[in-house]
Amino acid sequence: MLEIIQVDKFFAGFQALKKINLKVEEGEFRGLIGPNGSGKTTLFNVISGVYQASAGQVKFLSKDINGLTPDRICHSGITRSFQIPRPFKEMTVVENVMLGALFGKGRAVSAEEDPQTEAGRWLEFVGLKVDQNSMPGELTAGDLRRLELARALATHPKLLLADEIMSGLNQEEILKASEILKKIREQMQITIIWVEHIMGPLMNLVDRVTVLDYGQIIAEGTPQEISQNPKVIEAYLGEEETGNHA
Repeated sequence: MLEIIQVDKFFAGFQALKKINLKVEEGEFRGLIGPNGSGKTTLFNVISGVYQASAGQVKFLSKDINGLTPDRICHSGITRSFQIPRPFKEMTVVENVMLGALFGKGRAVSAEEDPQTEAGRWLEFVGLKVDQNSMPGELTAGDLRRLELARALATHPKLLLADEIMSGLNQEEILKASEILKKIREQMQITIIWVEHIMGPLMNLVDRVTVLDYGQIIAEGTPQEISQNPKVIEAYLGEEETGNHA
C-alpha cells in the first residue's frame, strides 16, 4: 500500500531523513519508534505532504505522491492525527468532525448521510460524548486526542498516520486509546502507522515495528524481535543517558 524509496529530507544543511526505505502492506498495523529527534514526525510530514522529500519517492497505491499538497494526499486516502492536537478552536467539536466528513475522501460516497449525523457517528465511534455546543477548549487531553481521531476517520481514509496519540494521557485514557486503535484496525480494516513513545501499548498492538535513529532506519521486525535488538536498546539507552536525543 505504502512504499517509501530512498527518501532524504534536508532542512538547509541538516539532513533529517537519510535513505529511508519502508514498505507497509494493506491492513498492516505498523509501529514507528525512535528516540526524540530521530525523524518520526518528519517522516509523517513527508508522507502527508506537509514537507516534500528532498530526494526519493513516496508511493501510495502505486502512485508517487511526493510533491502533492496535503489536501490532495488526504483525498487519495491518507489521513493523520497530530502530536499536538490542532482543533479549530472557534468551531464546535461537532463542526470540527464535520469538516473531515465534508472535505475528506469519502464525501461523494457518503453524500446521502447528513454531515452532522456522520460527525456524531464518528464521535460515538471514538467514545467522545459531547453536545452540539461543546467547544474544543472544554475538552480534556484525552478527549482532544479522541477528537483528532474522529476528525481523521471522518475523511474515510485507507491509511491512518497516528502521531503520539497517548502523549500526556493517564493510564485509564491510554487503555481507552488502545481500544479505539483496535476498533479502527479490526472493524474498519484501516492500515495504521503509529508513532508512539509509550512502548507497552504499542508493542502489544502492532504487527511490526520500524525503528528510526538519527534519521535512519536501524531495525525492523516483530515487537519481540525489536525489544531484543541490541541497536535499538543502545539507541534508547543513549537517550536516557543524555536526557535528549537530538
